[in-house]
Amino acid sequence: MDIVIETPKGSRIKYKFDENQKLFRLMKILPEGLVFPFDFGFIPGTRGEDGDPIDVLVISEFQGFPGCLMDCRIIGCIRAEQSSNGKKQIRNDRFLAIPEQSGVFENAISIEDIPSTIISQVEKFFTNYLEGEGKTFSPLGNLNAAQAMALLTAEKATV
Repeated sequence: MDIVIETPKGSRIKYKFDENQKLFRLMKILPEGLVFPFDFGFIPGTRGEDGDPIDVLVISEFQGFPGCLMDCRIIGCIRAEQSSNGKKQIRNDRFLAIPEQSGVFENAISIEDIPSTIISQVEKFFTNYLEGEGKTFSPLGNLNAAQAMALLTAEKATV
């Protein structure tokens, strides 16, 4: 599956693809010490409940760049609700993927193959990152690869 990287691993700068301009826009700078733990991007041609393309965190040993197109396999999903300044909660799941070129994670085919400490740290990153914007991020549990692909297929069908 093609994944477009918006924000690279290790970056304090959050980029977002501007569909009208067909360019990447600098959205914000994260607080000192807070960086994206892995490449963050989206699945082209999809829409989540928040109106943006479906979010994907690409777990790997290397770093992409804004606009990099990666061939990845979906290994799971962190189901989550998100709200902004006390407004209505919406679903804003984070799908997890592995690039086909990864050597370190070449045998990871489902979320169970990733150390639970990594998944916990990812959840904490999104909780802290969004809290700084006055938003809440509430993890609802994880899906394995088959469950994530079924959800993704259902969400793509409603786009």
